[in-house]
This record gives sequence, C-alpha cells and structure tokens, in this order.
Amino acid sequence: MSLPGRRSLLIAGAGLLAGRSAAAVPKDGPWSIELFTSQGCSSCPPADMNLGKLAARPDIVALSFHVDYWDYIGWKDRFASKANTERQHVYARTLKQRYVYTPEMVVDGRAHEPGVKEHAIEALLADVRRQSSKRATPKLKRTANGALSIWLAAATLDQPADVVVFAYDRRHSTPVERGENNGRRLDNFNVVRHFERVSRWDGAERQWTVPADRFQPDQGIAVLVQQADQGPVLGANKLELLAAG
Repeated sequence: MSLPGRRSLLIAGAGLLAGRSAAAVPKDGPWSIELFTSQGCSSCPPADMNLGKLAARPDIVALSFHVDYWDYIGWKDRFASKANTERQHVYARTLKQRYVYTPEMVVDGRAHEPGVKEHAIEALLADVRRQSSKRATPKLKRTANGALSIWLAAATLDQPADVVVFAYDRRHSTPVERGENNGRRLDNFNVVRHFERVSRWDGAERQWTVPADRFQPDQGIAVLVQQADQGPVLGANKLELLAAG
C-alpha cells in the first residue's frame, strides 16, 4: 500500500554499492509478524511485550502498527495513524474477518490471533512455516550514502507481488496519563513510522534502491514481499543498524 503524497521510491537499475551494513538472511525465513495495537487499549500491553521478544529473533520480522480508533477514549496514541488503521482493515477483508480488534497479530499475512499467549503465537508460526517453506527473501544493504538496496532472486509466482518497505523505531517507553492505561508506563517495540510500496514484482530477478531520506539514522528497516493487494507474505527481511535501547 502506498501512502499519498510521496514521490517514487525507485531508482531503476541502480547498482548494488559497497555497503556499510547488510542484513543476514537466515537459512529459513524470516517470517513476518504484524501487531496492531494502541496505547489506549488495556488488553494490548501483553501483546506489545510479546512482540518485543519476537523482535529480538533473527527468524522474525516484527512490526508494530498503532491504530487510531482508540484515540477518542481519553488518550491519543502519538504513534497512531490512519494508514496503520487502513492496513488492518485491508487484512480484515483479505483474511475474511468480521471485524478488526486490538491487539491483533497477523502472521505472514496468512492468519491472525490476539498475540497475548506465547504458545498460541508459536503454534500459528509453526502452521505458517508449513504453508510457506519456500521463501522469496529479499537481500538488503545500506549503501555508503545511506540508501537502501533491495535485491530479489528470480522466483515463480502464482500472481504478482508487492515489495513494501517499512521504517520503524526500535523502542519507545511512554507514560500514559489518561484512558484505559492511565498511570502505566508502556513499552512499545518496532513501532512503524512510515511504509510505502516500492514496486510490484513479477518474479524476475530485480534490484531497487530506496533513497536515504526515507529513514532516520537510528531506525530499523524491514521489507516484505507480499502477494499483491496485501495477500500472503512470500518473503521478509530486516536491517537494524543500532541495538534497541
């Protein structure tokens, strides 16, 4: 999904430059976990903490999307956005949900559950791994000038896929002064601040470069290769230049 008002991300045919940092590619995976959450939701903190644990794993690309439909209940989540809420609504349609809810973890774009119980998350991950054992894992590298290079090997696709880039803050700690979590200090991990579609991919070997001005120096970067129109995730990877503080 593209955000309106942004210029194109692509620098077509750009060469992969000698980079200052590159993402390691695990033997299997990684697999993506997207948490839809809100600081105004009293049920969300356990899922937020579970996402923090998942974020430390090399086989998981963990992303936290703060939705804005809780903001009217007394606490405005400063990380919430309409784009995040719309992404959740698209999943509700593609996964044939009757409604959206928080917390909600979407695993690899294929299945969902609240994410408050670790054993339930692991069971869903195991099922997703069986469904998508052959991955189209993007290789990521930051170039000398801070741009992001994305490379995908050729793959056979049932239908086109979207290549989507996400910029996220590794960790935030927020004292909440109103609403359902009044008086608590909440920790949030891998908080998505911006995301855009880089390109639609037809399965041919391809390479793209995303300009450095899309990211802050201390942000993490993730790329999902996702069946067009927010379908199942076919591949994922992340690039984190700094440890979470």
